Amino acid sequence: MNLQNKTVFVTGATRGIGQAVAIAYQAAGAKVIGTGTKASSGIKLDGYFQTNFDEYEQLHACADFVRRVKPDVLINNAGTNHNESFVDIDAQEFERIHRVNVLAPLKLCQAALPHMIAKKWGRIINISSIWGKISKEHRASYSASKFALDGMTTALAIEHATDGILANCIAPGFTDTELTRKILGEEGIRQIVATIPIRRMASTEEIARFVIWLGGPENTYITGQNIAIDGGFTRA
Repeated sequence: MNLQNKTVFVTGATRGIGQAVAIAYQAAGAKVIGTGTKASSGIKLDGYFQTNFDEYEQLHACADFVRRVKPDVLINNAGTNHNESFVDIDAQEFERIHRVNVLAPLKLCQAALPHMIAKKWGRIINISSIWGKISKEHRASYSASKFALDGMTTALAIEHATDGILANCIAPGFTDTELTRKILGEEGIRQIVATIPIRRMASTEEIARFVIWLGGPENTYITGQNIAIDGGFTRA
């Protein structure tokens, strides 16, 4: 896939899925600009914007930056999570999760749309989660944010389909990242893998390969979807 004439904006590009997506788009020839909370991206990008979507001012500054960049492809990958029992959910923490996982994608989509509409071409991919298709205990805040992201993406896709813009969510399952291994540990990973029909976690490269296809010119008809990449977990 040749993407030499495309500008791609990836949030959360400093690690995990976001980093793999940024690298994959660069390998295809795209100009890739990323964001992260760190001072440096850690990888060679064509541009980088340090931001923390926890903070309203930084979120709005990033949206202004996106307007100037005028991306052809927008990947909203940055996200946050906090697990706790339902009765203990704190309203401020709930709002923080939704600010990062829902409001930030909303503002960046709004910032990217004028350029896409003018060109009559654009691709938006919002990174959801299997917990935006199913849920379980202690996931109320996170699941609520990811279900909301799916609903927002669907409405966007319908509203701008005739503008040549295709918008989708993908819902990664358990993915083999440094953070996953740190949180779960080897025993936790063994227990989870036993529940996945394919009997392994996804690699970040597997997720990235689908993202790059879905966000490229070869995707001409898929829009408004929330597609799980989970080894069959949500169907088992």
